[in-house]
Amino acid sequence: MNITVTADKPVDEKLTVKVTVPAAEVDAAIKQAYKDIANKYSFQGFRKGRAPRPVIDGIVGREAVLAQATNDLLGAAEPQLLEELDLVPVGRGDYNQDADLPVEGQDYSYEVVFNVRPEAKLDSYDAPAINMPPNEATEAEIDHQIKQLLSYQAKFENTKEKRAVKEGDTIGVDIKNIEGAAHMEGEDRVLTLNGTQAPKELEEALIGMKPGEEKEVKWTHSHTHGDEVHSHDYDINVKVVAHKKSVTPELTDELAKNTFGYDTVEKLREAVKSEIESDKKNSLPTLKEDRVVEAVGKRLQLDEVPEEYKNEVFNEIAQEFLNGLQQQGMSLDMFLSARGIKTDDFIADLRVQAEERARQSLSLDAMAAELKLEATEEDIRAEFERAGVPNVETAIEEWRKAGRLPAIRESIRRSKALDWLRDNATVTIVDEIAEAAKEEKKAEKKPAKKTSAKKAPAKKKAAKKSEDAKKDAE
Repeated sequence: MNITVTADKPVDEKLTVKVTVPAAEVDAAIKQAYKDIANKYSFQGFRKGRAPRPVIDGIVGREAVLAQATNDLLGAAEPQLLEELDLVPVGRGDYNQDADLPVEGQDYSYEVVFNVRPEAKLDSYDAPAINMPPNEATEAEIDHQIKQLLSYQAKFENTKEKRAVKEGDTIGVDIKNIEGAAHMEGEDRVLTLNGTQAPKELEEALIGMKPGEEKEVKWTHSHTHGDEVHSHDYDINVKVVAHKKSVTPELTDELAKNTFGYDTVEKLREAVKSEIESDKKNSLPTLKEDRVVEAVGKRLQLDEVPEEYKNEVFNEIAQEFLNGLQQQGMSLDMFLSARGIKTDDFIADLRVQAEERARQSLSLDAMAAELKLEATEEDIRAEFERAGVPNVETAIEEWRKAGRLPAIRESIRRSKALDWLRDNATVTIVDEIAEAAKEEKKAEKKPAKKTSAKKAPAKKKAAKKSEDAKKDAE
């Protein structure tokens, strides 16, 4: 389609585009609209597809035909105008619903308004300075990994504490089934009151009890299956046996051999060192990219990311996450239930991620503009080749006709900006595990503050929720 496209600079993240369609294209669209309607409907006295224009005008209406022709013209022109402007809009274009209908033999002009990303600026365009772990495995990293391995061998032992149970405690309980809870029955069952291991009604009943105390607990659990609501009644007798503490076994040659399959502790450490360094070969390049993007994202001079763009990024992240779960054969409900995460908390966490990713993307756009980076036809071809497309030239042309190449160019420019940041970043090697261990020891040695006679007002602390969900979604 031979159209004319003009656009002024965006105002308040809105770009107004003026399009003119030549008369020949208008006539062809109107002719095709009549043909489509004649083939779609049966008109008495005429074979399908043979009804003349006056008959169609009298039954369907001239304006209805022109309205269809208009929609066809707009739909055909949009991919071309996106390609000509190299535009990746946010959401769909806003077409003037009150615009005049096209007239045969005349050019047709109209306006469409697109939401666009803000033209953001950075407070600095220098390559950032970041910290990175060393390529080799450090003693602190090996110690940390072995500590993790030993934690899986930890056992719970009774303590002599007699205080009342509170949220977060790990306790042993005896449970006797009275009604509907045979699967919960058992002696000295270990429960951690963290909202994931036991029904909330049972956890609420246990809080405040002391070792040796027992009580009867009843509750009803309801769930929906299709259009039906099912309820199940539970009635148990629960007794708090004792508070529990986790005891990690000491690492010895015997434990290394019997549990991990290595003859000595030293050989276990060598195996862990080799595994850490192998993992770093794959993880450190990605970590470096993540850190330079995070650093440059903090330089964005933008008070608020437009809501439309945040919603678009939120939908992208959510879809990526759901696709990942699907590949694992897991539903979102299964994921949230396994981790004890509330749906509202999960969505709120995704929105935080969407805000962060949006700011980072805008920062990369700003870097690409500052560095005057471009996406060439060779770059586009290479992108399709990396994707393993069978017929690259055909695929590129299909994407061009669909108005989708601007998104590819945008991605290429961002990748080039990221490459520049990564290659030029100032890197300081830091044994981060060792530093974290030092800080932990300092915190342990720090003496508790003395409380004054005058009671200080309590301060509420905000707790960050669903950290596991954030890690999985990333």
